[in-house]
Amino acid sequence: MTVQPASDGLPAYLQIERALSAEIAELKPGDAIPTENELCERFSVSRMTARAGVARLVEQGRLYRVRGRGTFVSRPPVHRQSGRLLSFSEDMRARGLTPSSRILQIGQKTASPEAVQQLELEPDARVVLIERARLGDDIPMALESTLLIPECAAVLGADLEHGSLHEALTELGHKPSAARGTISPQAATEDDAATFDIAPGTPLIVESRLVYDADGAPIELTETRYSPTRYVFDVELRRADA
Repeated sequence: MTVQPASDGLPAYLQIERALSAEIAELKPGDAIPTENELCERFSVSRMTARAGVARLVEQGRLYRVRGRGTFVSRPPVHRQSGRLLSFSEDMRARGLTPSSRILQIGQKTASPEAVQQLELEPDARVVLIERARLGDDIPMALESTLLIPECAAVLGADLEHGSLHEALTELGHKPSAARGTISPQAATEDDAATFDIAPGTPLIVESRLVYDADGAPIELTETRYSPTRYVFDVELRRADA
């Protein structure tokens, strides 16, 4: 079907956005939308215009792209309650999603002065480095960079693509029991942009946390960079005099 320009003079890419927005409301998460070629034929526009109409809905978090497969309707953002220490895998399973990871880097390296201080290590200690893209139902939700104390090096033999790091640590006798950290906005890097299919410079939610075992000893230092449209943090606040 060919769509004629709207009477209100909307640019073609906005006409595409408006039409797809209405159609998305009738679809389920994971349903595919028309391909760029199909949109070009339907709206009598160039691929660049069709891509622009879809891109706005991707930026709003209503659609997501999978390279080589197409563009799909997004799930509603995942809500995470602050004040509870949950692993990513536990968080995803609690929401009915299948957690998995894509290993980006894994091994050991010399700890930086900051890591030495926060993890209470000897100078030049060798820490465990694990960098992963965290997925929920195969959709990239977060980028996670973790440093572990040397005593946790055995986790390098665990299945960290389909299994939980915190479960592996618990089996080693280093059960994560508490954490302190910060949440701040940061601009997306080129790597962030490629993972989340967003523009470089897009604000991300970045969580830095130091995790302690049951004895109160620091075992893990992690930075997690969350998709700006797929993750929402819920907070509950009470007055001190309430």
